[in-house]
Amino acid sequence: MKKWIGIAALSTLVSFSCAAQWQVMEQDSRVSFVSVKKGDIAEVHHFKQLNGVLKDNGQFELTIPLMSVATGIDVRDERMQNLLFEVSLYPELKLSSQVDTKMLKDLAVGETKVADIDGKISLHGKQQTKTFSVILTKVSDNKLMVSSFQPIIVNANEFDLVSGVDKLRDIAGLSSISQAVPVSFVLTLTK
Repeated sequence: MKKWIGIAALSTLVSFSCAAQWQVMEQDSRVSFVSVKKGDIAEVHHFKQLNGVLKDNGQFELTIPLMSVATGIDVRDERMQNLLFEVSLYPELKLSSQVDTKMLKDLAVGETKVADIDGKISLHGKQQTKTFSVILTKVSDNKLMVSSFQPIIVNANEFDLVSGVDKLRDIAGLSSISQAVPVSFVLTLTK
């Protein structure tokens, strides 16, 4: 009998622990980026898929399948997947960071806070740490919104993507494609 009580207690503890985690809600979240071609033609793109979790210890993990890039033009999506991201070799972008759990616990429902959070980006076989300026809003006891306070700039040379940008430029017959790309995001998390 003691064994079953112990198993039940452990199950409850594991269930509570999982429930305490914040899950990124894909349908209410978006990671967008802007490409600039021919010097002044800007276009907004995004990723259709992403998943992430904010654990109760403050560890945040976000994964973006790069096959989900959405530019509004199918052939351009395929070119970005194959020539730029090389998804057969590097299928995902990963972001990890450590969030101050006290800051989250102290955030009252309806309150907003601006914070700088360091995050490690793993993309195309390279890793870079960047500081993300974010706005945290506690919508309810079980809903949190995190959005970029300002875009983060990702440079192609930081992630060994310069040759991919050059291939895209050549195949599209463009005079230029910017190698600096602003990225912004809105993430909705629930628990």
